[in-house]
Amino acid sequence: MPFVHIQIAATDIAPAQLRHLQSEVTRLMADHLSKKHELTAVRIERVDPGHWTVGDQQPTVAAHIDAKVTAGTNTPAEKAAFISAAAGLLRQVLGARLPLATYVVIHEVPGDAWGYDGETQEGRRLKAG
Repeated sequence: MPFVHIQIAATDIAPAQLRHLQSEVTRLMADHLSKKHELTAVRIERVDPGHWTVGDQQPTVAAHIDAKVTAGTNTPAEKAAFISAAAGLLRQVLGARLPLATYVVIHEVPGDAWGYDGETQEGRRLKAG
């Protein structure tokens, strides 16, 4: 039950580009982290470019991906593959203008600290046996 929050600071990004990001990051979560496509939630938040700095400079475009997954469900190699692919996706969609300090972060949340449909991930794991 992953949740992905993508923040983008850009004035010239089209709705089709945003939709492409949502679709592709959902696919990357499934392909690289084995997350269920139908349970992956993706939120894109547009940020005023004037509110973003890197190295105390305002880039013309900036982005950040913050993905939350259940702790212990992915190997270091799987996480590295996702981070690499997600960074490539941002470059593909937003172009070479992205600053070097464009981060993709995977937060591993304990299974007893989050869930969906009123049940924790740990509760689901225990039920499954």
